[in-house]
Amino acid sequence: MSGNSHSTSSRMSMGDGSWISWFLNLQGNEFLCRVPHEYLQDKFNLTGLENSVPNYSQALGVLMDLEFDSKCWDNSIDSHSAELLYGLIHARYILTPLGVDDMLFKYERGEFGSCPRVYCKGQRVLPVGLSDQVGQSHVKVYCPRCHDIFQPRSRCAMLDGAMFGTGFPHMFLMQLPALRPQPPKEKYVARLYGFQLHKKALVPSISPERKVPTSAATTTNTTNTASVAGSSSMSMPSSVPSRSMRRLNI
Repeated sequence: MSGNSHSTSSRMSMGDGSWISWFLNLQGNEFLCRVPHEYLQDKFNLTGLENSVPNYSQALGVLMDLEFDSKCWDNSIDSHSAELLYGLIHARYILTPLGVDDMLFKYERGEFGSCPRVYCKGQRVLPVGLSDQVGQSHVKVYCPRCHDIFQPRSRCAMLDGAMFGTGFPHMFLMQLPALRPQPPKEKYVARLYGFQLHKKALVPSISPERKVPTSAATTTNTTNTASVAGSSSMSMPSSVPSRSMRRLNI
């Protein structure tokens, strides 16, 4: 590891008595990195968030608390507001060079998982949100090899996608172009008895119901009609039909 990576490791593993340390150690929050207090103290970094988070002042105070005691958690403070505020700040921080460096440390360790596509051959993935608005969707993972997104395979799948935003993987790869992988050279080809299927064989049908050919349907209907007529003529004497029909009508 380089000296820069070593400093990142020290910064991210730094444990203290803050609310942030407590929050990051909760199960399911492993995708999140630590936002430095210096970043939180710069009001420019928090511009506009006061209108997006209820109880903003109290929530910010919780984030800045360096002597947080989870056993004495004050129920009068809405913990959801603190988590919401941290998530929105986190989405901004990871777009900065320092934040990208912190997420690189987690990426290199494979903490975000790998692409499930066979031909991506275990390519490591990056977290991404489908919306920058809170409450729209859970976090997904983006594969830089096939450029598709997938559901995370870890318990972090319940994190809000807004904690990472829609642009993080692309900013990450723009700042670290050497990490851009080559697209997969192989692609799955559908075959039957060794022969490649025609494209039309893979296109879904117009109707979900199985269609019977017109000639077959006509033959079937004619046969059924003849069978019914034949059975009726055999089971009913010539003197009975009118009386039987009257009973059926009743």
